[in-house]
Amino acid sequence: MSMRETTYGRVGETERAAFRAGPVDGESAERLAANGLDYRRLAVDSDEYVGWLQSVARGFQDGERTAEQIAASRERSGYRRLTGVFDPESPMDAPVATIASWLGELTVPGEAMIPSCAISAVTVAPTHRRKGVARAMLEGELRAAHAAGVPMAMLTVSESPLYGRYGFAPAAAGASWRIETKRAGWIGPQPAGRIDFISRERVRELMPALHERVRHRRAGEIDVPHSHWDGFAGTNPAAEKTAEKRAVQYTDADGDVRGAAVYAVRENHDDFTKATVSVHYLLAETDDAYAALWRFLLELDLVAEVHAGELSVDEPLLWMIADQRAAKVSVRDHQYVRILDVVAALETRRYGGPGALVLDVSDPLGIAAGRYLLEVDESGAGRVRALGGEVAEGVTVMLGVAELSATYLGGVSLATLAAAGRVTVAGAGDGASDPLTIATRVLGWHTAPRLSIWY
Repeated sequence: MSMRETTYGRVGETERAAFRAGPVDGESAERLAANGLDYRRLAVDSDEYVGWLQSVARGFQDGERTAEQIAASRERSGYRRLTGVFDPESPMDAPVATIASWLGELTVPGEAMIPSCAISAVTVAPTHRRKGVARAMLEGELRAAHAAGVPMAMLTVSESPLYGRYGFAPAAAGASWRIETKRAGWIGPQPAGRIDFISRERVRELMPALHERVRHRRAGEIDVPHSHWDGFAGTNPAAEKTAEKRAVQYTDADGDVRGAAVYAVRENHDDFTKATVSVHYLLAETDDAYAALWRFLLELDLVAEVHAGELSVDEPLLWMIADQRAAKVSVRDHQYVRILDVVAALETRRYGGPGALVLDVSDPLGIAAGRYLLEVDESGAGRVRALGGEVAEGVTVMLGVAELSATYLGGVSLATLAAAGRVTVAGAGDGASDPLTIATRVLGWHTAPRLSIWY
């Protein structure tokens, strides 16, 4: 079943299974075959999976996977579409390049969700670099997703410069925090609920349901694959250092669990009053849960610093501590997105203000290229149609699909991209605002996007 035959929003298992079973892209297969390479999907329960997993581990500079780790990974990887590039001349029974993907749900401005092809496990063996293998795989996966009617693609990256050439753009930044606990000083709310320690097994039960209730509120979040929760909770028997993880829950005044956190403590052997806490995951359904969990972590005994990553660039926590300089915050690119279907993508999200824009979009792969009219009403809902050669009134924005994708979650303003020379805006203003101001207002959003995981 094509995604064009479904309603955008929630993705069912039928659509996920159809995407997993879809063919590899013919154009990429031919290109790789011309170089003597075989491009094919493989099943998670096949013998080839062992070599595929070992190639992924090597690609990310990890150690060779043990039999226990292979079994645990196989059990938890059924949701993924696995593809490998094989060299018949290679002495090893393993692919020389790998890629994995699955059909997920991306939250967009306005608390809506859109189906998106999540891409992961992209590796190329050092022996096969600079042979066009990565390009063939990535372009092939994007064309396969587009052919299946999937309107978006998304990924988190290890090497950030690689993906702009395929139309991806950083759309949700991630913040890493280092907080000096004694200096911070809590001035935030003091909720009436309670914090309790719970087992790793219990937090593993709580987190998926909590996340389902939270993720639709923040653009950039995705539906977390079920197996990822074992990694956060420390319940994967094949993972290392799981015993270090501790879990707490927040229960509100009515007795309902509204938040949970998983963290680990690293002792300082030179000074036992200066341990470091690493926050592995924190989920808060309510403002009270958020405040209570962070206060608990910042006021732990014998702790000098709290470290946390994958936070928003606009965390309320900064305004809950007396000395904001106690927090050292670094920001970097995190969630990348790539629009495949302009009409479906733009009609799914909501906008910062009314107006009409003509979007003249270029695309290195030709997938999303074209001219589109976006008309946004007073409620922030958008209607989009392809223009072709038709003339339409409105402010004209000339940009690449990467730039359009960068603005999609509201993480960067069009004015910033224009100042950077990445977009061109033309046309007449409305008497009160110039064309760039109009376009920036329409495509903007009032909250920063966030993605709380790596995948």
